[in-house]
Amino acid sequence: MRENEQPVPITVNGQPVTVTSNTTVAAAVLMVSVHARTSVRGELRAPLCGMGICFECRVTIDGKEQQRSCQILCAPGMDVRTS
Repeated sequence: MRENEQPVPITVNGQPVTVTSNTTVAAAVLMVSVHARTSVRGELRAPLCGMGICFECRVTIDGKEQQRSCQILCAPGMDVRTS
């Protein structure tokens, strides 16, 4: 951990994860899973572009659906759901 970084505890699909400050939700999801969501046809999807353009990284954060995880930094206590 770098000097100015702090530990940030969150949960991803009920699993506790601690990341460092300035970590995107997409990176935290990839730490515990290889996919971010399941498509309407049941296909596993994961972050692709990392810029918020492709929408493949969408997750539910603290009950708010369709959040682009590559564009959001983790915050303490955040609850992330991939399905």
